[in-house]
Amino acid sequence: MGQLLSDTSNNEDNGDLVSSATKYFMEIKAETKIISQETIHLIEFHLKKGNIQGANSVINDALKNIDNAPINVAVTGESGAGKSSFINALRGVEPEDQDAAEEGVTETTMMRTPYKHPKIKTLTLWDLPGIGTMNFPPKDYLEKVKFQEYDFFIIVSATRFTKLELDLAKAIIFMKKNYYFVRTKVDNDLQNEKKSKPRTFDGEKTLQQIRSYCVNTFTQNNMDEPQIFLISNRHLSDYDFPILMDTLIKDLPNQKRHNFMLSLPNITEAAIDRKHKIMQQYIWLEAFKDGLLATVPVVGMIRDDVEKLKEKLNHYRVLFGVDDESLQVMAKDSQVPVEQLRKITKSPYLLETKKEETLGELFLKYLEKFASASGGPLALGLYFRKTFYLQFIFLDTVTEDAKVLLRVTYSKN
Repeated sequence: MGQLLSDTSNNEDNGDLVSSATKYFMEIKAETKIISQETIHLIEFHLKKGNIQGANSVINDALKNIDNAPINVAVTGESGAGKSSFINALRGVEPEDQDAAEEGVTETTMMRTPYKHPKIKTLTLWDLPGIGTMNFPPKDYLEKVKFQEYDFFIIVSATRFTKLELDLAKAIIFMKKNYYFVRTKVDNDLQNEKKSKPRTFDGEKTLQQIRSYCVNTFTQNNMDEPQIFLISNRHLSDYDFPILMDTLIKDLPNQKRHNFMLSLPNITEAAIDRKHKIMQQYIWLEAFKDGLLATVPVVGMIRDDVEKLKEKLNHYRVLFGVDDESLQVMAKDSQVPVEQLRKITKSPYLLETKKEETLGELFLKYLEKFASASGGPLALGLYFRKTFYLQFIFLDTVTEDAKVLLRVTYSKN
């Protein structure tokens, strides 16, 4: 690795470094940035002064905040509204899995129940008792369920929202928290409507009627019309679930967006692309911190680098749902042989090299292609350690694997 810049404001490379960082951050949409604008300004400030260690320290602290920031999501609603299946869907867990939220049972608990995300350890979804099951006013209810611990509330209903739930929303606003109304089981409503009116059935019209029915509840209770998300817990790519996820990501603090985005299921290619972009930010920040203006030597890699690369590749495969365990689940759900799914993925074989080919040579083989791609670090005039270039290649490959698997399994459903 080449020498980092010395702490001097006279270094002639500082201008290029600042402009490169500024250009990169400017190209990222504000609602998807994983570090705040204040943090970006602070990084640029240190770089302008030639204080590389200061810039590194700011980035390092930002990455730690991203890794460690807890995300707590509260889900409430009446019994039978689909709270548990909604929580399982967000966690990518099947109803029969050991740690799944129990579905289809009458709510009797007066306690909140936490469910950790299986891949993102900082994310917890809380199943709250329905406000109707607790004989408390909304404000007291929020205090009982420890409202201050949650990033936002999701209020779930399978019919129309009750006055208790509307009053709860008012109390949440008073407590200065965000809330979202989710109307579940719209697929059931559409099926029932189609059965009862097979000749005149109009799916879009039915969905609009469901939405209007919900909105009237707010109008009748003298409340402003909120955004209402119509979803099916069984068919996440349909209806408003993708819009709900986009809204939650946009409303979360910067440092919590990264892990929340990575926790979401691969329901569409657009969702996979968003994961790719947000993960690219994280890798870029790591590379910028550890390899500012480092040259790219052509010598081989040390054993520690190889082991770390293997860990990174496996980590990305897990996050994008293309690891062996995920393939087994996918094969079962889609009834596609797991061997067939393995054959169409490329990421498991990225670090397999021929006997005469070193990992360093493999890197050089990919570098030319990577350098010509728009938006890569080389396009910014920056040079990172070769391990980071390979991480970008890993990310591109697992992203493409996830898309290919989505196409194959979706066509079987």
